[in-house]
Amino acid sequence: MSETENIRNFCIIAHIDHGKSTLADRILEFTGTVPKRELREQTLDSMDLERERGITIKSKAVKIAYHAQDGREYSLNLIDTPGHVDFSYEVSRSLAACEGAVLVVDAVQGVEAQTLANAYLAVDHGLDIVVVINKIDLPNARIDEVQRQVREIVGLKDEEILIASAKEGTGTQDILEAVVRDIRPPSGDPDAPLRALSFDSTFSTYRGVVVYVRVCDGSMKAGDRVRLMAKGQTHEVEEVGVFGPKAGLVERLQPGDVGYVMANIKKLSDVRIGDTITSTDNAATEPLPGYEEVLPVVFCGMYPAAAQEYEAMRNAMERLALNDSSFTYEPEVSAALGFGFRLGFLGLLHMEIVQERLEREYDLSIVTTAPSVRYKARTKSGDTIYVDNPSKMPPTSEIESIAEPFISADMIVPAEYVGNILELCERRRGIHEKIEYIDKNKVLVIYKLPLAEVVMDFYDKLKSATRGYGSFDYRFIGYTEGDLVRVDMLLNGEPVDALSTIVHRTKAERTGREFATKLRTIIPRQLFEVVIQAVIGSRIIVRESVKPLRKNVTAKCYGGDITRKRKLLKKQKEGKKRMKRVGRVDVPQEAFMAVLRTD
Repeated sequence: MSETENIRNFCIIAHIDHGKSTLADRILEFTGTVPKRELREQTLDSMDLERERGITIKSKAVKIAYHAQDGREYSLNLIDTPGHVDFSYEVSRSLAACEGAVLVVDAVQGVEAQTLANAYLAVDHGLDIVVVINKIDLPNARIDEVQRQVREIVGLKDEEILIASAKEGTGTQDILEAVVRDIRPPSGDPDAPLRALSFDSTFSTYRGVVVYVRVCDGSMKAGDRVRLMAKGQTHEVEEVGVFGPKAGLVERLQPGDVGYVMANIKKLSDVRIGDTITSTDNAATEPLPGYEEVLPVVFCGMYPAAAQEYEAMRNAMERLALNDSSFTYEPEVSAALGFGFRLGFLGLLHMEIVQERLEREYDLSIVTTAPSVRYKARTKSGDTIYVDNPSKMPPTSEIESIAEPFISADMIVPAEYVGNILELCERRRGIHEKIEYIDKNKVLVIYKLPLAEVVMDFYDKLKSATRGYGSFDYRFIGYTEGDLVRVDMLLNGEPVDALSTIVHRTKAERTGREFATKLRTIIPRQLFEVVIQAVIGSRIIVRESVKPLRKNVTAKCYGGDITRKRKLLKKQKEGKKRMKRVGRVDVPQEAFMAVLRTD
């Protein structure tokens, strides 16, 4: 029997809130990996943000010893994955490190949008799938109905679909038995040249970069010299280990093992997620396939509230990018906000999480501009340019056409709310594709939608329109030309680049009005009038103003000639005009945050 015969690498995948982390807790408890006194809810969710929000943000790996009913001792490498659509890149990286997946489906909610997406992703990766219907302890569980939904999607027989209650621990042993029985052991040659896939990494102040790997061929131990194939640097391995709930040292990592490597890697830029690690003495000729490069869909500017924090923010970005390679960043300068960065994310929740991690883990105070998507503009000279910052869009007179990114959105909703969803999608310039009944109560609605109409608050509106029962998943499908314009906000004739936005012409005036009204209520009154204008090119579409603070200059005039009062008021008016020419408008951070909260 080969050394890998008793190893099983699998991850838990599901729609958000279907019970992945709770099932992971029960597996840890059942196998005795974590003592009962140390067990807590969401044991593998170590980040404060994860525990507060009750969601998984980062995939977590853990090594489990399991004594099966066939009498053999198995080594299980479990990876708990996120469920939210914004973290689907984390899921795809986890799948690449596994041979199997446990697909969890809620017995009440049934098949949801991310259930479909994750099932197809697992099939694309060639994984063995174990399906579990969870939450059977709930009084309104619909086991037979959900079994039928799963049967039609995954193509399994009823007897192959397991039922469980992760909360009560029912069915945990059946799931573990199915994992060792139905998921194949890893393949790999221990005598071949070393090939290990890096699927994540973190930074330790004292030890440098810690690389998380899945060994596919060969083996690795402390003292070996290894090479990172993408960058070509060589390093000496200082320590190798595996993941319990806490990391543990081992003598060597062999084919099928999921663990970590410390090799005195000091530069953050030396490590790339998806890179292949090989030995310098007996090097592999071909790297492992790695991962598709992630494509950000939402962009925003982030600036330090205090200019002197710029370097600290740059260092924080470098470290965070090592742990979360799915966001991108590059330096940029704003006339309104100074030096900062332009960041790209996989969605609005992803953006929110990154901002919160920067503020909490690195003690930064950050100003964030309104989110936007990446547009494709064709100039009259024939050049094609991609614009992820609205203020960098060329003037209207130079543009031949603008194309915006479109997505294909899969929405699974109760049948009685289909009308609400169709109305919502039509309002967001959606193009109807298909309506398909999953069963008599659940409907799959597919629409093509402009990404810009989705990133702000589409998910919230979908949840409201379906009383919380709707689910949503999307994928990018390409660019489509549209009648798009750039709306700029001017304060006393000066453009505020951080508040520029690109919208469809039919929504330009409404957007300008919303921005101007919010700015009027938020910008504090100055000693001079502040004129707020929304413009398209040189055409003003909206005008508001913040009245100046006024001193009562006529208070000292008791009766007497009216011309004396008029003279004093005229003098005051001239002074206000002069101040307006030279005065600088103070724009508080709330003004930029208000744009984020546009209804």
